[in-house]
Amino acid sequence: MATYVCLIQFQDQGIRNIKDTVKRGDAAMAEAEKMGMKIVEEYWTMGAYDAVVVLEAPDDETMSAFILKVGSLGNVKGQTLRAFRRNEMEGILAKIK
Repeated sequence: MATYVCLIQFQDQGIRNIKDTVKRGDAAMAEAEKMGMKIVEEYWTMGAYDAVVVLEAPDDETMSAFILKVGSLGNVKGQTLRAFRRNEMEGILAKIK
């Protein structure tokens, strides 16, 4: 499965209901599993982003659908980054001629 890193910022609704953030994380994990994905780790952070989530998904389309669904709830917005493991990067570099 492909790896993704999501940089999350709370929206107004999300910060108003901050006491539910762990419960929302649990709900996101359950939704990810229903979609054939896995949330590998969640971190709540300080700084420009309020959370960082590492996920695995079978493809970009599934990841996009998940992010759109979570975003439509109005609690968070974020940026999603496709991440490559060392062996994947070695394969990419091998294609450079």
